[in-house]
Amino acid sequence: MQFKHAPAAVSAMFDDPNLVSAAGLVPMLRLARSVGLDELAQSRLSVPTDRGANAGSKVMALVAGMLAGADSIDDMNLLRHGGMGRLFDRTYAPSTLGSFLREFRFGHVRQLDAVASRTLVNLASAAPLLQVRGGERVMVDLDDTIVEVHGYKKQGASFGYSGVRGLNALLATASTTSSAPVILGQRLRQGKTGSPKGAARIVGDVLATLRRMNIGSSVRPLLRADSAFYGHGTVGTAIKSGADVSVTVRMDPAVKTAISSIPEDGWETIEYPNAIRDEATGRWISKAEVAEVPFVAFRSRKIAERVEGRLVVRRIPDLNPNKVEQPTLFDFYRHHAFFTTTDKQTMGTVAADKTHRAHAIIEQVHADLKGGPLAHLPSGVFTANSAWLVLAVIAFNLTRTAGLISDRAGRLARATTATIRRTLITVPARLARSARRITMHLPAAWPWQAAFDRLFTATHAPPHVSTN
Repeated sequence: MQFKHAPAAVSAMFDDPNLVSAAGLVPMLRLARSVGLDELAQSRLSVPTDRGANAGSKVMALVAGMLAGADSIDDMNLLRHGGMGRLFDRTYAPSTLGSFLREFRFGHVRQLDAVASRTLVNLASAAPLLQVRGGERVMVDLDDTIVEVHGYKKQGASFGYSGVRGLNALLATASTTSSAPVILGQRLRQGKTGSPKGAARIVGDVLATLRRMNIGSSVRPLLRADSAFYGHGTVGTAIKSGADVSVTVRMDPAVKTAISSIPEDGWETIEYPNAIRDEATGRWISKAEVAEVPFVAFRSRKIAERVEGRLVVRRIPDLNPNKVEQPTLFDFYRHHAFFTTTDKQTMGTVAADKTHRAHAIIEQVHADLKGGPLAHLPSGVFTANSAWLVLAVIAFNLTRTAGLISDRAGRLARATTATIRRTLITVPARLARSARRITMHLPAAWPWQAAFDRLFTATHAPPHVSTN
């Protein structure tokens, strides 16, 4: 592509009061309102009146800014340009929204958690967010990530397990083979917080949310997590809440003893579709073997608290030449084991291993959020940043729903937030008024016009009238 005109022949002026840069906010906020986001926030948030007046409208404004690409308080000025005041009421100044967030306390964040949970349940009734086929499980993935921060005035920021100064965000997602992940729950914690802290509480909350979504699956959901969450609190809560677990285990003596009991002919070779890079040696490995053995987790606890299941083990050739002088159990292989309560008849050894490795899908959600609202945690107040995380999750689930409504069988149904924002939300428009009606004139030959039209039509449909 080349520039068509001489530089002197082109000029720029910011003088049109009828233009907007994000016309897609119209159907997006209609969607948010149709699932009751503003009413839920208004009725449930008890932020002090002097700063918390019109809480529903302020929550909607913050979510709208995130939908349009805001990753800081100052970016909320995206809502105050051109004809935005003709489309939306109460386009608050960034300073007003920042003051609102700083009034949050821990209890208010938990109230906002409840708003996010109920909004997701309502979104699930508006669109099939989690589509399950016969006998399919819903996968619930749990993991935390460090959100890097800069400066020394961020409450709770410290150096965590990653060696990066930041705050710790714990997320739980739900997905199926035919549905992209949605976020069931979230919690912001201090940067130095250990991964399992508070995990049992969030597991109970998100599984309750999943039940309220009424997905229609007759199979127990499966909680997947890494070894940081292998503990009786997390595993026991998941089982009591009606879920199975698939959790990586640490190589403690009990696990090593169980692995050593596997006969050599019990290993089954599996081929990876692509080679994987060995982090310890930097070399590529293209195949591995798996086996399993019955296992009782938490054997040191009371009998009633022990959990019976199976230990599934994957082994790969140990290519690390730096061996210890004394012989060990694992001279030729490195072993990766996880504990699962799934039934072998319905999920064999190879299937269980493949299913467990798919837990990495939650890393894509982490990256998605960090490429948007979580690029920064904008406040020095910890509870304000906690509320910011919850609002970012609401915005994420809204974009996931919009992508599904607009293009259920196509690319947008599983697209990232950035793609949905680029194709459906940040669409420029010129406003025209006639006979008390506003018409948005959008770009001709917009490549995603059909998807935008489907979203716009679905969110502007007249309410259903009951004949009973």
